[in-house]
Amino acid sequence: MKFEGIYTPVVTPYGHDFSIDKGRFAEVIEHLISSGIHGLIIAGTTGEYYAQSIEERIMLMRLAKEVNKGRLPLIIGTGAIRTEDSIIFAENAKAIKADALLIATPPYAYPTSREIALHALAIDRAANLPAMLYNYPGRMSVMMDEEVLDRVGRSPNFCAIKESSGDINRVHLLARDYPHIQLSCGMDDQALEFFAWGARSWVCAGSNFAPEAHIALYEACVLEGNFDKGRRIMSAMLPLMSVLEQGGKFVQCIKHGLSLRGIPVGPPRKPLQPLNKDDKRALEQVVKVMNTTIEAIEKEKSK
Repeated sequence: MKFEGIYTPVVTPYGHDFSIDKGRFAEVIEHLISSGIHGLIIAGTTGEYYAQSIEERIMLMRLAKEVNKGRLPLIIGTGAIRTEDSIIFAENAKAIKADALLIATPPYAYPTSREIALHALAIDRAANLPAMLYNYPGRMSVMMDEEVLDRVGRSPNFCAIKESSGDINRVHLLARDYPHIQLSCGMDDQALEFFAWGARSWVCAGSNFAPEAHIALYEACVLEGNFDKGRRIMSAMLPLMSVLEQGGKFVQCIKHGLSLRGIPVGPPRKPLQPLNKDDKRALEQVVKVMNTTIEAIEKEKSK
């Protein structure tokens, strides 16, 4: 499978009682498809999979399949502490004919490289689907190092990696030594560097509410090869990325961003709390300035 373009880890809308709002979930997916993004990821961190039951996660992947109707590639996250649970998600992804899996390191358990690889290979055997690895040591506390990559290389299904370590040397390593594994940007403020090193996809939560900006950067760098333009777009996006990352309010910002587009998706599930008024104003201001700046950059090419 070729991963090309903007892949959005879809938020999960909740009502005031924290129940899943199925109608709003379908609305979010329709919004993303119409905006021009290139793929959907269900049960990513942005979707708050960690706060959902197994039954809820299976329901959401089935609903996403029903709403999507094959219009975009559908990737299902298998993240869980127990390998057995990840296998359940993989088997259900196979049952709905999902296009690929997203396989992360089990959190909290602190597995060794060998154990990470065995975990991933067990999921692979259960589903036999294309898979994107997800390396996020900042949240999982362990790295998908070279031993992991070499071990999972036993299966051709492992065809991509979402790299979220923040270490630019990892980007160099993956691009140079693992060219058979497609490099996907998982660190938003390094998107320009990822594209310069050959990445052709970006898994970005901000594309839930700002798809135009993310698509503009992808098109400038990957499709047009215009890194001068890409740098200008990236510069306009950096204040947004700073707001998203500061203070541990990432999911809340993504959800408020959607409400700014007239798609209220409710609060995050506890223990997370909604943004306060100051945080909302800060987000609204950077989004407004970013959109105005990128629109001006885009208009230049049409003159």
